[in-house]
Amino acid sequence: MELIGVTTLLLFACVVLILLSVTQLRKGKSKGKLPPGPTPWPILGNIHQLNGKEVFKSLNKLSEKYGPVYTIHMGTDPAVVLCSCDAVKEALIDNAEDFGARGHMPLLDKISSGGQGVVGSNGERWKQLRRFSLMTLRNFGMGKKSIEQRIQEEAQFLVEEFRKTKGQPLDPTFYFAKAVSNVICSVVFGHRFEYDDKEFLRLLGFLNELFKGFSSVWGQMYNVYPKVMGKIPGPHHKMFTSVDGIQDFIKKRVQMHKETLDPNNPRDFIDCFLKKMQQEKDLPETEFHMEAIVNTTFDLFAAGTETVSTTLRYGLMILLKHPDVEERIHQEIDKVIGRDRAPCIEDRSRMPYMDAVIHEIQRFIDLIPLGLPHKVIRDLKFRDFFIPKGTTIYPMLSAVLRDPKQFKYPNQFNPGHFLDEDGKFRKNDGFMPFSSGKRICLGEGLARMELFLFFTTILQNFSLQSPVSVHELDLTPLMSGFGNFPRYYQLGFIQR
Repeated sequence: MELIGVTTLLLFACVVLILLSVTQLRKGKSKGKLPPGPTPWPILGNIHQLNGKEVFKSLNKLSEKYGPVYTIHMGTDPAVVLCSCDAVKEALIDNAEDFGARGHMPLLDKISSGGQGVVGSNGERWKQLRRFSLMTLRNFGMGKKSIEQRIQEEAQFLVEEFRKTKGQPLDPTFYFAKAVSNVICSVVFGHRFEYDDKEFLRLLGFLNELFKGFSSVWGQMYNVYPKVMGKIPGPHHKMFTSVDGIQDFIKKRVQMHKETLDPNNPRDFIDCFLKKMQQEKDLPETEFHMEAIVNTTFDLFAAGTETVSTTLRYGLMILLKHPDVEERIHQEIDKVIGRDRAPCIEDRSRMPYMDAVIHEIQRFIDLIPLGLPHKVIRDLKFRDFFIPKGTTIYPMLSAVLRDPKQFKYPNQFNPGHFLDEDGKFRKNDGFMPFSSGKRICLGEGLARMELFLFFTTILQNFSLQSPVSVHELDLTPLMSGFGNFPRYYQLGFIQR
């Protein structure tokens, strides 16, 4: 009898969920015509049509049938997918205000304490935090000579680390993470860390685990069924342990800064935020409080470390596969810079091939293929369709970076995509790795400077060598969900 009772209860629960799903779907259609899309199953939506290891490829495949603007259901929630360069630009640039809010992403909500940082927030909170963050980063050198000098200094520390290896193969993952992270750490925390600092290495391990978790099938399932996934065991919980570890580190740093704060002489981003908190402590609606400083610092630290370091790691693997490209870079470096001085950002305008290769690396690796979700801030008509207020929008950066209208060989690595017939660098409207519009990455300028200076400094000093045949190197991602997570590999740095 007990078994019959449990079975009846489960059946009843399923019926209720199905009815709720159908009701929600009808509500979504009652105000107008959403873009077309595959018919969703109750509760599951369309997740059965998505390959968990290559979500963006599944979404691209659906666009072949339903067009560049279509609707898909992640569980019971509808989302509109923009799957071409034209559609993404029309939404994020031509209609930037309407598409400018951050969309629903449970993992992001979880790690940002319900949207307390600059990445996951919306409305007035987002405006204030973004404006403050941009202004403060600029005051501490972003886009200026001072930050260039910090990057140059860190690039030389990295070169010295590689020299110590005497050409022996190594996994470059944490070498790049340490160097890139130190640039943003000097701005946010006020100093760099030694490469053998155990607390620093532990922090970078957390960050690596977090990015990997976001890209895993488990992370994607959490985004669809957060309440269920939050209660069942699995490797996705490592992400939350990692988040706690990073936030605990940030909280300790904030406390240390509090104890030594001089409001008249702020040393770094945290000092500036603490000063702002003091100024607004009596305002009941202030957006500058402890949760905000922890989460905004977390956003800057995470975004300022993982994206650039992963691009460097992925990029050198690509160059191993294309020794002709590496050789041509060496020739350009020797001609423009030589061996006796450090590269500077002014060299970029005189190095069109290097610039084209870096752009093509970013395009080809397609680091964040789905882009971060947006949502519309009001009911609106987009093309011939109706999109209700609050609908999640996925601007598929992968579809932009591999749009055949923009790139002649979209699935091949080819620096010629960014060179004209005379070998000069040319821009391409399909280059959108930092997204676009109101939510464009606020660290774009810093990231572009870092990529040029790190790549150029490394290749000025070393030739790359693989301990295995380059034919064995696999450029396909180890996992591909929120991000394209590259495979681990070994390479040797041979002194030139």
